[in-house]
Amino acid sequence: MNNMKYYNDSLAYDFEMFAPKTAETNKRKDNIVVMPKKAAVSKKRKQAASRKLSAPVSAIMVAVFLLAGFCGNIALRLEINEVNAQINDVKSAIAELDSEKTSLEVEMQRRISYANLELEAVQLGMIKPEKENVTYIRVNDTNAALTADGEFVNSNE
Repeated sequence: MNNMKYYNDSLAYDFEMFAPKTAETNKRKDNIVVMPKKAAVSKKRKQAASRKLSAPVSAIMVAVFLLAGFCGNIALRLEINEVNAQINDVKSAIAELDSEKTSLEVEMQRRISYANLELEAVQLGMIKPEKENVTYIRVNDTNAALTADGEFVNSNE
């Protein structure tokens, strides 16, 4: 190693970079690596193969997603059908209870009808009031009455 060069020159500056270039420095090659043609061809083949492979893989992925979507759709439709069946069962139960309510109301109206009440009253020995069976009470203008106990009741009290 030639250390004398650095001893005579400045260590802080490398002035040889600014010196005119000689033929020896021009012969230095750049750091570019040239790929052999065989490697370039194989790289193109790999890219083509990956393109060929990516098309079927993407088609399979799309098919899997579509199949999953269809299965999900079928599952949701089954769930909707089950819920609709439950709703229809509840509606039919409501309709049945409404008809039972109506029949009970008709039965109640039949039992408390005027004709039935009159028939029941006759069976118990009751009669319709007639004019001779009615007792009228005359009240004087003072709005006072005498009770059965003998007390005098006035409306002003």
